[in-house]
Amino acid sequence: MSHALYRLGRLAARHPWRIIGAWLVAAVVIIAASATFGRELEDTFNVPGLDSQDAIDLLSEAQSDRAGLTVQAVLTPLDDAATFFTSPEARADLLEVQDSLLALPKVLGTSDTAGAIDAGPEVAVGSGVVSPDGTVAIVRVQYPLVDDLNVGNLEELKELGEELRLDSSLQVELGGDLFNSFEQPETGLGEMLGIIAAIIILLVAFGSVIAMGLPIGMAIFGLALGITSMSLITYLVDIPSWAPQMASMIGLGVGIDYALFLVTRHREHLARGMTVEESVGRAVATAGQAVVFAGGTVLIAILGLAFAGVPFMTAAGIATSAVVLIMVISSITLLPAFLGLAGHRINRKSQRHVVDDSPAVSSGWERWGEHVARNAWTYVIGVTAALLALSAPVLWLQIGFPDAGSLPDSRTERQAYDLVADGFGPGINGPLIIAIDISEDASVVEPLAAAIAADAGVAGIAPPEVNTAAGVATLLAFPTTSPQDQETVATLKRLRADVFPLVLDASPAKAHIGGGTASFADIGDRVNGRLPLFIAAVIALSFLLLMLVFRSILVPLKAALLNLLSIGAAYGVLVMVFQWGWGKGIIGLESTVPIVSFIPMFMFAVLFGLSMDYEVFLLSRVREEYLETGDNDSSVIHGLASTARVITSAALIMISVFLGFVLGNDPIIKMMGLGLATAIFVDATIVRVILVPATMKLMGDANWWLPAWLDKLLPTIDIEGEAGLPAPELEADQIDPDGEADREPALV
Repeated sequence: MSHALYRLGRLAARHPWRIIGAWLVAAVVIIAASATFGRELEDTFNVPGLDSQDAIDLLSEAQSDRAGLTVQAVLTPLDDAATFFTSPEARADLLEVQDSLLALPKVLGTSDTAGAIDAGPEVAVGSGVVSPDGTVAIVRVQYPLVDDLNVGNLEELKELGEELRLDSSLQVELGGDLFNSFEQPETGLGEMLGIIAAIIILLVAFGSVIAMGLPIGMAIFGLALGITSMSLITYLVDIPSWAPQMASMIGLGVGIDYALFLVTRHREHLARGMTVEESVGRAVATAGQAVVFAGGTVLIAILGLAFAGVPFMTAAGIATSAVVLIMVISSITLLPAFLGLAGHRINRKSQRHVVDDSPAVSSGWERWGEHVARNAWTYVIGVTAALLALSAPVLWLQIGFPDAGSLPDSRTERQAYDLVADGFGPGINGPLIIAIDISEDASVVEPLAAAIAADAGVAGIAPPEVNTAAGVATLLAFPTTSPQDQETVATLKRLRADVFPLVLDASPAKAHIGGGTASFADIGDRVNGRLPLFIAAVIALSFLLLMLVFRSILVPLKAALLNLLSIGAAYGVLVMVFQWGWGKGIIGLESTVPIVSFIPMFMFAVLFGLSMDYEVFLLSRVREEYLETGDNDSSVIHGLASTARVITSAALIMISVFLGFVLGNDPIIKMMGLGLATAIFVDATIVRVILVPATMKLMGDANWWLPAWLDKLLPTIDIEGEAGLPAPELEADQIDPDGEADREPALV
């Protein structure tokens, strides 16, 4: 591979405009196709094989309105002294809201809240559309299935809400499934802050505007192309609306990091007197091969999310993988073309004609490596204990899904949630939709409804809807606790395990529980069930890859254990902040929330690939030095001193990008951003510059032990790509009159 990458890099540097032109043509084609044929991104939580999905499927087959999406218009008089029972003006405005909602396109129907109030307080309260004190009323709006809707329907609803608030005696707030499915997360702030931080870090690291600008420009270009392509990928799989933000977070980080590694290696080669074309070619053959290796592991790990058996996780993984793939390809094609155009301007003026054979070794990091080596046991024990303490909260991790109560106070969904919770109790925000197959036994509806209503976790149920012709009955049960409360999940499981069998065991009728609360709980159970096996598979893959690269048993074993520590610490921080509320105000979190079901698996997949990046970059230098000197201790110190600056710069960029997304409003994006930033911080600082050198010092030459029989079986992988490359082509002033190089080039 290194020879092919070497030729590719030289070609790009020799003919930069051809490469740039090809990328521009590809970009124009993709952007034009997306604008012309692209589809809207949609949130769909369909997961075959779950009980909640069975409920939706049963209702869909019966063409029940309950299978579709719902909206709640929540109303309360602006006059604190008024109620819907005492104020004619409030009732008149409520009727106007009800009629206006019914007139919206795609709306199948609404609850007759105004009619219930006209029938008297007892009827209104008993029907569940008016609070007992008469201050809060709900108009339930029924939409069809999500496949028949789009983001335009949500926009129409929000515009109507704005109109209804004008000159009304009522506070009008909206919430429900339509928002969950089509509300687009805010974009731009996180990306911009991450880019600004990256610019500052790269300027400090390189001291050159051009050297800073190339990684930033390439990452932005690749990100724009990847995000644009998602509307075309929807022809293959439904991409969720939050996927672009997730992909932006990962894409910006890896794109800038990969470019940083290549530019750093290119500058080292120029400092050794190589021609620009030769320097670019060797940078692509060496650092570029490491980029392909690291990017490939990220792709494999993220695509492994399909193992979870949750379609929207698979779709998000595909979308993110598309962005990462574009970043990898552009790193080894587009970036070399720009490097060829930049020539020696990639360096500061004072460095353009300075030739230095010595590797870029930092004296400060060298002293740090010697210090760690002298105190190896102290650092191993102390740092390991600290990371285990950070990881300990994982034992209290609760899987769930944030409800509207975790949104900012300014959002109408949050206002609607709070009004309903105050007027009716928290459970009405997350009703359980119970679908009953009564095609062979219709007599079970009443006893099942009574048994459900008698459960301690159920505050009440709506009157059953029975469709005898379709053979389906529907019950709406309201828990006593909020949708994200663990007690609600316990109620859900109790109904399925205890209440349903008690009533239905002797009957052919079957009952399933659906709705958002049930769906998210079921998805969490599926992900939790498959997470251990997924982690084991990822660790096994990382062990195998590192064993092939470094010809060692202990090095990959150590890497796997240290990766677990860094990721475990990140999980622990998520529990402390999002579940326990420690410092939640700092990141703008309104209330505590459970950890979203797919976050742990998604984080593990991403961090596996990113940690491999830093591991390969550090250990390849250590192994290179060890093969030359045979001295393990000096090799570890030298490898750390020659890579720590780049690793910490890359990590700072990645952390800045991830933390930028924490400032957004979406708690899911906050969760992912904080988790990834924490893990990268721990991995690239505490683990990579303390634990790795300390443990390698203690293990000594055993680091590089590999049974002879296994060594013969394993294929040889030259991750640095130097083996077999031709002698470096030097600038003319570095060649003596006889045509020989003035010096023997040192391998980096």
